Amino acid sequence: MQGIKRRVVYVTLYEAIAIVLAGAGFMAMSDADLRHAGSLSVLSSAVAVLWNVAFNHAFEWWEARQPVRGRSLRRRLAHALGFEGGLAAMLVPVMAWWLDVSLWHAMAMDLGLVLFFLAYTFVFNWVFDRVFGLPRSALPV
Repeated sequence: MQGIKRRVVYVTLYEAIAIVLAGAGFMAMSDADLRHAGSLSVLSSAVAVLWNVAFNHAFEWWEARQPVRGRSLRRRLAHALGFEGGLAAMLVPVMAWWLDVSLWHAMAMDLGLVLFFLAYTFVFNWVFDRVFGLPRSALPV
């Protein structure tokens, strides 16, 4: 599977599974019931997808104007920290309010989500590529 179809299937599966898992995590880390935690999970997913589109657009706009091209380790770290920092800045206050927990508790929950999503993304990508094959850009020449 290639092109836009691959991207739509990828995002749909990734976010659907993430919503279920994050909802369970929100329930485990707070006193929220399934409806409340699930709603926050859906909201968080929507914010993450929209932030991903906006942040990557802005980052690539900035990147295209840099005198040095390529994606060095330093640039990749800046990208990851910028994305995660911006997402946390949006989600931590919402999580604290939604779950009626302190900002510190919400920040700890967000850190847990970041660590979880690091492993989840790695495993999901590996399984997705095994099931659907590699994208054209990664196929041997």
